[in-house]
Order: sequence, then C-alpha cells, then structure tokens
Amino acid sequence: MEFIVLIIILAIIFYLLSVAWPFLLLLVAIWLFWKVYELYYYKSSAFAEIKQRITAYISDCNELNQHIESLKDTTLISNKTDYGEASYQDSSNWNYKRKNLKEKKYAPNVHQCSRTVCSNAQKKPFEYICKYFGITATEETLSKFEAILNNFEAAEEGKQHLQAEKEKIIKSIETDIPVLIRKLSKKKLEQNLGFEEIDMSTAYFPKYVFQYVSSGGNASTHCDITMNIDNLNRFVLFLSEKIKFNKSAAGQRALMTSKLRQHIKERDGFTCQLCGASVEQEPNLLLEIDHIKPISKGGMTVEDNLQTLCWRCNRSKGSKF
Repeated sequence: MEFIVLIIILAIIFYLLSVAWPFLLLLVAIWLFWKVYELYYYKSSAFAEIKQRITAYISDCNELNQHIESLKDTTLISNKTDYGEASYQDSSNWNYKRKNLKEKKYAPNVHQCSRTVCSNAQKKPFEYICKYFGITATEETLSKFEAILNNFEAAEEGKQHLQAEKEKIIKSIETDIPVLIRKLSKKKLEQNLGFEEIDMSTAYFPKYVFQYVSSGGNASTHCDITMNIDNLNRFVLFLSEKIKFNKSAAGQRALMTSKLRQHIKERDGFTCQLCGASVEQEPNLLLEIDHIKPISKGGMTVEDNLQTLCWRCNRSKGSKF
C-alpha cells in the first residue's frame, strides 16, 4: 500500500514539473539576470565613487562597533572556593546514564545544588548569588559591578546610536542607489559599502545559574539569573544596602546607576568635557560616564569625580589621570 502511495506522489510531481517547467525556467532566468546585474553594479565605477564619498563615515561607524563589542566583553565575579582537581569514573555495573546527567554543567557561574536551593534561588536571587558564588558586599565588589553596569548600559545605548547613524548614512546616498538594489539587496549593499554587522542581540548578558540534577539524571531543574541592565541596577543597590548596614563609610557615596549616569549627562549638557562634541552637533553620538580620578587609583563614585566623555575620548583616556 505504501509503495502505491509513493508511486502516485511521484507521478503527480512529474506531471506538475512537465506542466510548470516553462515557469520554473523563467524564474531561473530572472534569478540569474538579477545576480549578474547585482555583481555588475557592485563592481561599477559609479558604486566605487559613492563608497569613496562615505568611507570616513563608515570607518567611524565600524570603529564604534568594535568599541561596543569590547564593552560587552565582561566576566562576572565568582569567588567560589577552589578545591583542586580530580578525575572521576563511573564504575557501575549497569550501562545507564540519563540525558540530564550527561549534560550536567560545571562552570564558574554554574552552581550544582539541591532542588531546595534551586527553588529558593528563584525567590531570593541576589542573596543566593552572594552566598553560593562567594560575593561579599565590599566597596571593591560594588565598584566592579558598577563598572559592568556602566559598560553594558553604554553598549546598549551605543547599538541604538550606531544603527541610527548607519541608516542616516545610507539615507544620504539613497538617491544615487538604484531602486532595485535598495529594495532587494539591502544587506548586501551594507556589506559592499563596508559596514560591519551590528549585533543587536542581548545574548551577551551573563548569567548565574543554579542547577539541580538528580543522582540518576532523571529529574533536573535550573534557575537562571540573567545580569541584564535592570538586574545589575538592582544588584548594585542591594550591595550598597549591605555595605551601609555594615556601617562602611565608603558605602555612603553615590552609586553608578542608570539614574546617576543620566544626571551627569544632563549636568554636562550632553557634551564631551574633553573635545566638546555634543549630541546637538552629532545626534547619534555615544556619551559615556568617566571617573576623572580612576577607581584603580583611589577615585570615588561621587559627582565631582564624574564627567561626560564621548566614546572616542573615553577610550583614549583609559585609566590616565
């Protein structure tokens, strides 16, 4: 019966192909014509002239894109006790290993725990992060998480500014680009102009993971605590309250939160305090908040020690003082 059904299906396919082959041939011809036209255009002198006109702007965009990617490259703090290394072999007589047991993760930001701990971590994530990942509420720890938040927030803002700037550049030359190329070859147009791809995802936000896997691997649960902008803001406040509770004088200073970053930009008139570039002159300019005296050299997060810098000046300044 199955063989007969297969024969019928094949017969129908062959019939449709015999009827539709002129249409399919036309589609292939159109596709080949388009590819030849596309190739010809991107190698033409007209396109080379357009590309040459905006080379400096594209280079600036790509430089900002690389800066944004560097801001994302951050490792979460984890001070779990190092108990050394050892080899382990399962010498059980039965050949029985469940999928979840095989996929059990061991990493700096993954804590293997009981089902109860995994469940409680969902209810009090910040307390359990501190308890099981060895994070103590100190000024040094607080500063590190503030720096992570500052970098991530700048990266998120930068992505939006960069995308807007790229669209602005393409719009400035759209009358010189053939309509078919603009409409049907947008991604290839950006690549041939020299734009690097902008990663708009938030997959770079790191996680603390609590994972439970039963001894046989049959049952498993996990609690993922993603340190995104919102959670980092809240975690900075959480650590600050812990420090204040311990009556630390350092805990009384300002916190590098989203609110403070915005306040410093407004205070400085959304203008770089070194080169004078402003969002009034460059609407898509990425502004960052800098410690005038770096934390690594004893600087504090107080308003008098904070300034607004454009991303170029902040990158070149580094930890100079």
